[in-house]
Amino acid sequence: MTIAVVCDVPVNEKNGTAVATMNLVNSLKARGHTVRVVCPDEKMRGQPGYYVVPSINFGPLNRYVRKNGVVIARPDKATMRQALEGADAVHVIIPFFLAYCAIHIAQELGIPVTAGFHCQAENLSNHLFLMNARTVNRLVYKIFYKYIYSRVDCIHYPTQFIRDVFETQIGRKTNGRVISNGVNSEFIRCRGPKPPEYADRYVILFTGRYSKEKSHRVLVNGVRRSKHAGQIQLIFAGDGPRKRWLKHYCKRRLPVQPVFGFFKRSELVRIINYADLYVHPAEIELEGIACLEALKCGLVPVLSDSKRSATRFFARDERNLFACNDSRDLAAKIDYWLENPIQWQACSDAYAEHAAQLSLERCMDEMEQMICSNVRLERDA
Repeated sequence: MTIAVVCDVPVNEKNGTAVATMNLVNSLKARGHTVRVVCPDEKMRGQPGYYVVPSINFGPLNRYVRKNGVVIARPDKATMRQALEGADAVHVIIPFFLAYCAIHIAQELGIPVTAGFHCQAENLSNHLFLMNARTVNRLVYKIFYKYIYSRVDCIHYPTQFIRDVFETQIGRKTNGRVISNGVNSEFIRCRGPKPPEYADRYVILFTGRYSKEKSHRVLVNGVRRSKHAGQIQLIFAGDGPRKRWLKHYCKRRLPVQPVFGFFKRSELVRIINYADLYVHPAEIELEGIACLEALKCGLVPVLSDSKRSATRFFARDERNLFACNDSRDLAAKIDYWLENPIQWQACSDAYAEHAAQLSLERCMDEMEQMICSNVRLERDA
């Protein structure tokens, strides 16, 4: 089949949405499908199968938008129509302007459309300093539904958590399937020694985007309050708009300065397998693939119990959770795991046993079935 994948943000970026998009694209290609990608990623212009559209010019707000690492596509109907002509199915990734354009043209051409749910309302309202404004967030979800999700054949929800949130906010059930974005097969448990420079330290890892909703300050203050603060090496594996702020924040509070960097996958797997703990303090999280990567390797986690984060459901018991935004409770949980190696080993074994459920191949099989089943239904009709 020929499948058009439409993404309103660049697919070559260092974030979860881009990774999930390219995992889907590559998996569909590996299964024999022809994939056309529509996106605003100038780095992909001229590459076979890519249809690059311009990004939105925000005028006087461009500097602020760039600072926050945001690039959003501006619909180009001619390019979109070219990409969709002759396609058997369309899958849109994010419920923004490009997705709306794709749905409109796909309906004209009689092509079935599925849509991913890769954006929480707070991911938008956060940029307007309204992350905690419930009325605003509810309005965002209702706009998503009216212009995107009410017009597609099936919705892909990465977690049951976000499906429940969305359906509660819009006040109705939807036709959807819960399918994890999956974890690459390279993330396997293979515990190894720490580098010599960390040999006498505890290593605590965070992976993901440096942005406000990830609540890095809570992690920093949790480490500062730990009884072992002078022995803890924090590693922030990722990138994002708050990198400079985070470095400055750590400099004034931690006796051992963290390591920052966006690591190649092979190096990240090595780090996960010598780290002592994985801490995910995010207050807002739709799924948390970065967290799943660590868990698949058997790394023991300490996760925020935020009601707006799906990662809390990955905890095996209360010892893997800390009270949202409570650095004292986080410090207590950190100290517990660092001081109880027998319990740590049992917990690590338990996470590793469930690794097969997180397989990217298994999840991509389900994604292919979801997209292609809508094509068959359309043809049968």
